[in-house]
Amino acid sequence: MATFLYKLGRLAFRRRRIVALLWVALLVLAGVGASAAAKPTEASFSMPGTEAQKAFDLLEERFPGGSADGATARVVFKAPAGQKMTDAEHKTEVNEAVADLKAGSSQVSSVTDPYTADAVSEDGSIAYISVSYKVNSMELTDKTRDALEKTGEAASDAGLTVEIGGDASMAEPETGSAEMIGIAVAAVVLVITFGSLIAAGLPLITALIGVGIGISSITALAKTLDLGSTTSTLAMMIGLAVGIDYALFIVSRYRAELAEGREREEAAGRAVGTAGSAVVFAGLTVVIALVGLAVVNIPMLSKMGFAAAGTVVIAVIIAITLIPALLGFAGGKVMGRKARKNAKTAKAAKTAKAAKAAGNAAETEGGAVEKQNGGVRWARFVLRRPVAVLLAGVVGLGVIAIPVGSLKVGLPDEGSQSTESSPRRAYDMLSEGFGPGFNGPLMLVVNAKGSENPQGAVDKVGDTVEKLDGVTAVLPGPLNKTGDTAIITVVPDDRPSSVQTEDLVHDIRDLRTALKSDTGAEVLVTGATAMNIDFSQRMNDALMPYLALVVGLAFLLLVVVFRSILVPLKAALGFLLSVVAALGAVVAVFQWGWLADVFGVEQPGPIMSMMPIFMVGVVFGLAMDYEVFLVTRMREAYVHGERPAEAIVTGFKHGARVVTAAAVIMIAVFAGFIGSGEQMVMMIGFGLAIAVFFDAFVVRMAIVPAVLALLGHKAWWLPGWLDKALPNVDVEGEKLQQQLQNSSGGDEDRELSRV
Repeated sequence: MATFLYKLGRLAFRRRRIVALLWVALLVLAGVGASAAAKPTEASFSMPGTEAQKAFDLLEERFPGGSADGATARVVFKAPAGQKMTDAEHKTEVNEAVADLKAGSSQVSSVTDPYTADAVSEDGSIAYISVSYKVNSMELTDKTRDALEKTGEAASDAGLTVEIGGDASMAEPETGSAEMIGIAVAAVVLVITFGSLIAAGLPLITALIGVGIGISSITALAKTLDLGSTTSTLAMMIGLAVGIDYALFIVSRYRAELAEGREREEAAGRAVGTAGSAVVFAGLTVVIALVGLAVVNIPMLSKMGFAAAGTVVIAVIIAITLIPALLGFAGGKVMGRKARKNAKTAKAAKTAKAAKAAGNAAETEGGAVEKQNGGVRWARFVLRRPVAVLLAGVVGLGVIAIPVGSLKVGLPDEGSQSTESSPRRAYDMLSEGFGPGFNGPLMLVVNAKGSENPQGAVDKVGDTVEKLDGVTAVLPGPLNKTGDTAIITVVPDDRPSSVQTEDLVHDIRDLRTALKSDTGAEVLVTGATAMNIDFSQRMNDALMPYLALVVGLAFLLLVVVFRSILVPLKAALGFLLSVVAALGAVVAVFQWGWLADVFGVEQPGPIMSMMPIFMVGVVFGLAMDYEVFLVTRMREAYVHGERPAEAIVTGFKHGARVVTAAAVIMIAVFAGFIGSGEQMVMMIGFGLAIAVFFDAFVVRMAIVPAVLALLGHKAWWLPGWLDKALPNVDVEGEKLQQQLQNSSGGDEDRELSRV
């Protein structure tokens, strides 16, 4: 592997113009394809095999054209104090709003009049208009959204309070500013790390090129492969993250090779051969984590995972081809002035060393005694106190992980949004006028095709459900045209995301067998609330298989990379510790409400159901990046003859600064999402940022060297039979080093004779 990548790096360096033109051509081609492609539509969110999905499918079959999964909106009106919505002047304003909604868009399926649909509160202070659409919320046009937003402007001018809720009113959160903040922070960190604008710019440029090609390709293929408009979300986040990381690793190694006095082409080859090997295997672990999302069996997540994995593959290929090509264009400017001067001195020292036939290991860039950097000092500190550092790291993360014991998952509803948003105010007004459960009604689909008395079966189901605890109202609907299916609306006592509402869904489903026995009808529970509950359950059920698949495959891959059993085991256990601790922090802030004011959490509640799997997939990929890059350098030093403790110091000498920079960049990128105002986005940003912090600075920088120090030579132990069975991928470049030494031996002899 290392030898192949060494040759590839040198080839890309020599043929830099061709390589650069090829990547530019790919970017242009992808961009043209994206611009010419038809606009992607958002396929209906589906969860094959769940009861809620079966009910939606049945509705599509029995109520054709009913748009069971279409978007909905509620326009809520509140009369001024002392007045009622039944007053004549207010009725006029509401009726005008109803007419405007019906005429506002061809995507509207139905609009209900609150005065004929019993949609006025008992005290008469609040009324609402229900709007149903023919398409889901992602397919609504701008014209439709504008018509909805303008609804009730006249009523508002007349003194009524008008708010709009429902999924039709919810736009995708704007994340562009967060991404720009992350890129800006990345630029600052890279400049500080490298001390050169050219070196700092390369990772950013190549990451943006990779993301550009990836996202454009997704857009171009969206119609053909039935990819929704949200498919590129994860690809954008991960592509930017690993694109910067991988380029950062190779540029850093290239600069280190130059600092040792090597020629630029040789330095590029060695950088790609060594750091590039780490990048390839780190990329493979990320791809495994993302492709593994297919285990959840939710088409939307599977497509997001495959799309993001494709972007990661692009980032890896760019790192090992375009980066050495651009380094060829950059010349010596990839290093700062001081570094260039030191590199020249090192090159002269190398020639003098050949003449004297003696190597002074303490001589480096300036020929003086090498100064210890922060990574070396920290590594030596850990080596002096490995037990104390290990205990502090494990106990500290263990304490932070304690809240995970009370983790409750679900999907946040409009009640968790900012109190300044219209959907949240509409939610609160409906809760005030009709009860909190009104915001998340359950939909019971009664399939009476096998019943002798369909209407009697529907009535029986309604009467039985009405007697359950937690039910406020049961509203039976008429049978369909064929007279074999009906919809019953059930209004819970509590809000949609509450435990009581979830228990009610399970209680109704537990009645299914008895009801079918009594009436011959099958009852299915669906609706947004039930769909969210099924989604959460699907995520819970998939978490352990997903974790086993991802960690298991990555463990096998790392065994091949490090040729060790204990090092991959330590990597996997450390990752699990950091993820559990991060989930504990998320529970403490977003479920318990600790520091809620600091992070702008409006209403603590259940943790987003996809959060655990999402964190496992994303953080695992980044964690393995840091693990592979840091420990590969240790393995390289160990294979080349250094003692275990010396190898740890060498790994931190060359890798700590780069890993720190990469982690700070990722933390900044993710933390930028905390200020979005959308609780789901805030939760993702906070969770990923804190997870990267724990994994990079506690696990990789503290626990890993402490464990390796305690294990000593045993850390790199591998059974003889397994050593023979495993392929030697030479990620540490041992074979490459031997080949280069053999080929350069004659050159050094000739140089000595000349001197």
